[in-house]
Amino acid sequence: MPPKFIRPFFWFNDFKKIDLQRDKNRIILNLLNFGTKRTTDWLFAYYPKSEIKKTIINYGARGGLNPKSLNYWRLVLNIDPQKLVRSRL
Repeated sequence: MPPKFIRPFFWFNDFKKIDLQRDKNRIILNLLNFGTKRTTDWLFAYYPKSEIKKTIINYGARGGLNPKSLNYWRLVLNIDPQKLVRSRL
């Protein structure tokens, strides 16, 4: 079960049903979009940086992150903008 302090960032889900592995992309995207320093610190401690980067590359530019968050995390994690998957499926 996820830590209770990330609950405010999942107002549209039944928090008790969130699974840290099954829902990892949604967890990563929500916390990168809306999270606080505490929640992003937890995120980077819990998930490998490579997994976070993969989620940004695959979903960030397809509506998973708002443009400002996408640009910020892309710069922080040194992600080449050419690698971002931009088309929506």
